[in-house]
Amino acid sequence: MAWNEPGGNNQDPWGGKRGNDGPPDLDEALKKFQEKLGGIFGGGGSGGSSQGGGLSGSALVLILVVVAVIYGLFGFYQVNEQEKAVILRFGVYSKTAGAGLHWNPPLVDNVTKVNVTKVRSHSTRGEMLTQDLNIVEVNLSTQYRIGDAKSFVLRVRDPEASLAQAMDSALRHVVGSTEMHEVLTEGREQMAIDVQTRLQDYLNAYETGIEVDKVNVEETSPPREVQAAFDDVNKSREDEERLKNEAQAYANGIIPEARGAAQRVIEEAMAYREQKVAEAEGEAKRFEQLLAEYKKAPAVTRERLYLDAVQDVMSTSSKVLVDVKGGNNMLYLPLDKMMSAQPAATGTSTLSPAMMREISDKVVDQLRRESISNTTRRRETR
Repeated sequence: MAWNEPGGNNQDPWGGKRGNDGPPDLDEALKKFQEKLGGIFGGGGSGGSSQGGGLSGSALVLILVVVAVIYGLFGFYQVNEQEKAVILRFGVYSKTAGAGLHWNPPLVDNVTKVNVTKVRSHSTRGEMLTQDLNIVEVNLSTQYRIGDAKSFVLRVRDPEASLAQAMDSALRHVVGSTEMHEVLTEGREQMAIDVQTRLQDYLNAYETGIEVDKVNVEETSPPREVQAAFDDVNKSREDEERLKNEAQAYANGIIPEARGAAQRVIEEAMAYREQKVAEAEGEAKRFEQLLAEYKKAPAVTRERLYLDAVQDVMSTSSKVLVDVKGGNNMLYLPLDKMMSAQPAATGTSTLSPAMMREISDKVVDQLRRESISNTTRRRETR
């Protein structure tokens, strides 16, 4: 029978006694509840055993609810845009979570966040042997990032240590197959490319999840003990290169000039040949015309040719020799002396070639007339 029914137990569940005509005492009930809670957490209570057991069950439920709420709150986590989360459930890989707000049960799932966009770097330096058995010091650095978060977390115990060892191995392999001159001078760029390719192959084989972005050969140098000798060799090579450049520059300047001069000589020779061929053709044509005239009037043509030849010769001569026909004397006309004496006598400067030719013609004509008259006179006397 309920406590509030007629004839039932007058003791209410809050531990208070009441009659049929009054409400329960709330202050007393609240006080008893506080005492029970104190007993649950280590304090003593004055209530009976049946009352204490009921209150302990309610408090336990409350505690479990609070613990469950806290447990659920601790399961939330945030993954940034540059990160990925590798989730292990009871130590076994479950999934890889991307950016955003996620929830996983604590103590059941283990969440490891990995920054997959950050560019990391590693450097190494060491002495190694080249292909031509020379020792060089190489300082190398690499830039890398995490491409596979799962492999980076689970496949290798220490991926960055593996990177360092693989980097050293790849560098020694490439340097060992390259000559010292290439390592120290223009072969450094190609050497960096070869090291990057071989290093990435090693990391892929180890399943480290690392992707190499760039490899830089920062410095290459011979050992310090031979640095002075090496500097002398470099200086000699620089001098050699400088002399080659100077010789090439001289060749670039002189060869076009020589080619131009040769071309000019060739063109002059071609022009001279064409000129001579044209002159020869003209002489041959003129000779044919003279031959035709000679066949018509041989004597006249022969005399005309003789006079033309004499005129050509005498026009360029400063002395004239006249052979009088029928006589034994040869007349000499010193035209050069006449030309040198003419300025003092006439006050003029010089005689022109036309005046000299005119004087010569007059003298020759006068001598010819005198010769003809002498011949006629001898015939009459006979």
